Amino acid sequence: MTSLALPSSVLDTDFYKLTMQQAVLQHFPSCQVSYRFMNRDRPNVLFSRACYESLASAVSHFRNLHLTPVERTWLAQTCPFFTRQYLDYLEQYRFKPEQVDIKFIPVEDSDQGQKGHIEIIATGLWVETILWETPLMACLSETYFTTDDCDWSYDGQEELAFNKGRTLLEAGCDFNEFGTRRRRSYKNQEIVVKALVKASRDTQAPGTLLGTSNVHLARLHNIRPVGTVAHEWYMGIGAIKGYKNVHDLALELWEQVYDRKMILLSLTDTFSTEAFYKTFVNSPQRARRWDGLRQDSGDPFAYAPQAREVYEALGIDHTQKTIIYSDNINIDKALALKKLTDEIGFKCSFGIGTFLTNDFEKASSNGKEKSKALNIVIKLASAEGKPCVKISDESSKNTGDPATATHVKQLFGLKLKA
Repeated sequence: MTSLALPSSVLDTDFYKLTMQQAVLQHFPSCQVSYRFMNRDRPNVLFSRACYESLASAVSHFRNLHLTPVERTWLAQTCPFFTRQYLDYLEQYRFKPEQVDIKFIPVEDSDQGQKGHIEIIATGLWVETILWETPLMACLSETYFTTDDCDWSYDGQEELAFNKGRTLLEAGCDFNEFGTRRRRSYKNQEIVVKALVKASRDTQAPGTLLGTSNVHLARLHNIRPVGTVAHEWYMGIGAIKGYKNVHDLALELWEQVYDRKMILLSLTDTFSTEAFYKTFVNSPQRARRWDGLRQDSGDPFAYAPQAREVYEALGIDHTQKTIIYSDNINIDKALALKKLTDEIGFKCSFGIGTFLTNDFEKASSNGKEKSKALNIVIKLASAEGKPCVKISDESSKNTGDPATATHVKQLFGLKLKA
């Protein structure tokens, strides 16, 4: 197995980290926050001490990354909504490894304590620490698959990604590559992006490869950097400003930064889609201005029918709106959702991550067993000393302080379930 590839660009991250960083710089430049790592496969998946040590060593390398003049010029040309002030900030930005605390918690009955849990907490200014999440997750995933689980190979990855892309394109699907955070490796994400670009160029079909969330790879392969907004924007604003008007305020502050300068897609499930709609319907003009919605948890097949009802109640033509599906999308799910949304009348697209960049088989199984990707997240844990929570449409994705979560559920009239 090849050694760990250390990041080579500050742009090797998700596009929405940059758009959110600009918004934080404008609205919350002095806000202090913390982020916390969660292994959703705990306790079934343990990490080796060697994995931990490799990750800790890799983090120190991040201080060497900086925006190059060539990258700045490309960003300014490709993303005109990035202001000169923000590009100046990003150009002088440097990662601070001292903001990241990584601990290894050994499990004593596992290989004499050589395996255990990894804890990661990042603390500092929101505008600085916001860029740690994606590369930390990508780095941990790649570290794990170069130290702890090496029963896989790159054989067939290019053909696999090309065929997936061709199938989606021929079915008329518009889609984005969203696989940075949980990729098997940087090398494999680049293999995938190159294969998808080739499929897009070689396939005469109604579908479209819209772009990649990885800004660095978008520049290298001449495709669009794409993204919407993440849960942390809503989570941070809720903690700082309170939850009663969190959805309105989050959308309003985002509009103040981007207005009609970029596509506006609302992420609905930070505090449940039910809660989002309760406030969304009170602002018909905003609902008209925003281009559509992103579905990231819950039942995706119930989402479009419910969204149609909301838009119809507001007197808005839903056929002019877009739904982007980004929750664990594979080909079968994408094709079924495309058929449904076509019938209902929405435009739709897909953000596809792990299925593209971490779809492997165990080399020893002769194609009979999957080599499972890690199910990991890094979420905003606090803002200005107040706990942050996420109340997903799928309870397994909930995060944060239980007392605060209960308060938010009561505020929005949600069922007090796990």
